[in-house]
Amino acid sequence: MYWIILVAGVALWCSAHLFKRVAPERRAAMGDPGKGAVAIGVVLSIVLMVIGYRGTDFVNVWFPPSFTVHINNLLMLIAIYLLSPAPKRGKLVSGMRHPMLTGFSLWAIAHLLVNGDLASIILFGGLLVWAIATARIINTAEPNWQRGPEGTLAKDAMFLAGSVILLGVIGWIHNWLGVWPFPG
Repeated sequence: MYWIILVAGVALWCSAHLFKRVAPERRAAMGDPGKGAVAIGVVLSIVLMVIGYRGTDFVNVWFPPSFTVHINNLLMLIAIYLLSPAPKRGKLVSGMRHPMLTGFSLWAIAHLLVNGDLASIILFGGLLVWAIATARIINTAEPNWQRGPEGTLAKDAMFLAGSVILLGVIGWIHNWLGVWPFPG
């Protein structure tokens, strides 16, 4: 039962996020109320993914080596940085086309590196496929992308410091949920 809930959550996440890209006329016809419908779909998908992921039986597929924790944490720091306003306001990655989707992809890859169970592969692998597919769909639909204005290194430093702090907070939350995400 929980496996179905997990898969349904991932499918709903993908559907809600891709709706505007796959069926732009239908989404436009919904007007502003369509934003609420999509938001409800996203929130429901998260609820389904959490319930499904936490409820599934543990089915081990592979045993991640212990050193992948270090890679995971580095990728998570980069992912958090890319998900911050840094790509728009900083200088280091101001020329990146899809910083949020790239950050989301790194988040998914990081979690796949340290979780060798079937539920994790379905959840994080499914979300990774969504992020990559979304970037490709956007690139196809909007091939003439223009780089935005370049920010400052000071903003990069500020967002990097914020990313380190947020990584610590996320680690604390993981620990509170029973998963210690740091080495040792």
